[in-house]
Amino acid sequence: MTGWTLLLAAHAASALICLGLGAHVLLRRTKGDGAHRAAGWCWVTGMTFVATSSFAVRDLREGRLSLLHVLSVVTLVSLVLGVRAARRHDVRAHRANMRGSYYGLVGAFLGAVAVPDRAIPTFVVTEPLGALAAAGATAATTAGLIALAGASGRHRPGSRPAPGARGDHPRRELRGADR
Repeated sequence: MTGWTLLLAAHAASALICLGLGAHVLLRRTKGDGAHRAAGWCWVTGMTFVATSSFAVRDLREGRLSLLHVLSVVTLVSLVLGVRAARRHDVRAHRANMRGSYYGLVGAFLGAVAVPDRAIPTFVVTEPLGALAAAGATAATTAGLIALAGASGRHRPGSRPAPGARGDHPRRELRGADR
């Protein structure tokens, strides 16, 4: 496997994992708990890799950047703004930025599978068993990340500070001015 193939496989696998993980985070009823934050951080990390690695994927315009790379820049900016909004407890801005990034990922995925000459459709047609194995591995990885995020969000006895202790508010994080 060449370096190029490895990068493309990692980019595609991460994007597919982010599709499933992002859908999970968006469709969960409970927001803001530990499981939401853990799954969200996994998603942000994956999306950051997908957006940055896309700059090495230049097969649409024979080695040059394309309009899809504008989406990568917008995604990186949206991720930063979304995390910043969450840290500031601005739920509306957080939701808008993260949903926008997810919908951009969905659009990029549709574009990647709709064009027959792209890597994913070619892989599915030429290597159907390999594509099936990759889909299974992607689904298992996504399910594993969701399970780990759920486990990290469970309340553990004795893990909560005493009432009145510094930092006892579950949604409040200390920022520079609060220390």
